[in-house]
Amino acid sequence: MRREPFAARRGFYPANPRALAAELDRCLPEVKAPRRVVAAVVPHAGYTYSGLVAGKVYASIEVPEHVIVLCPKHTRYGSPLAIMTSGSWAVPGAEIPIDEEWARRVREACELDEDEEAHLAEHSLEVQLPFLQRRRPGFRLTPIALGVHDATTLLRLGRRLAEVVRSFGQPALLVASSDMSHESGSRARVKRNDDLAIEKMLALDAEGLVRVVEEHGITMCGFAPAAAAIEAAKALGAAKAELLGYETSLDHGGTEDWIVGYAGLVFE
Repeated sequence: MRREPFAARRGFYPANPRALAAELDRCLPEVKAPRRVVAAVVPHAGYTYSGLVAGKVYASIEVPEHVIVLCPKHTRYGSPLAIMTSGSWAVPGAEIPIDEEWARRVREACELDEDEEAHLAEHSLEVQLPFLQRRRPGFRLTPIALGVHDATTLLRLGRRLAEVVRSFGQPALLVASSDMSHESGSRARVKRNDDLAIEKMLALDAEGLVRVVEEHGITMCGFAPAAAAIEAAKALGAAKAELLGYETSLDHGGTEDWIVGYAGLVFE
């Protein structure tokens, strides 16, 4: 299956290849010495809002041939543990192949469901792909969409992902696609809640992230992918995390009627 660019058609990023290239130029700062990391948490709003934070992350890291992207499910469609193991994802000006051998191994080891439907109307994975393609043309994708939220399932998924990556013996990057709080109200409340979640991520505390989100009602849409990726990163030897950027929609013309936070972190 060729998965078409749903998010581009809905204005998350330019659908014209030339305009998209210009937008990536705007978002990606120049970094002289990108570093190798195990995992990253990257926002997934429209590039107008979260593109600069996402760009800081992608400009700062090496992107290997093999990339596993975990995203949340914003729709009710498809399995809550969904993967695609064949085909490709189209973005303006490029077509990104699914990493079929890796994806099949991940599906079996992590007990995921082969499910294209969960990905068709989901924007949060697609918006990562132009950045990844710019940083590593020809990279290969393993796409996972998560609609489960319990810590036991997410931590087990993370540990099994790490086992698969280790079994191949090749560099891989785990990307967890997540925005932070989504709510009306004050910047102070959004920042306070986001700080609680970011503190757990910086501590590489996947279980603590799930717990603090639940206890404080933090509306972080991708805490499940983040928790699984952090647990996998720890199992693969990550020992520290760094916050590379944090902004909200208010920094880009939004209003307090609806505030969304954007954080970019790396784990190495």
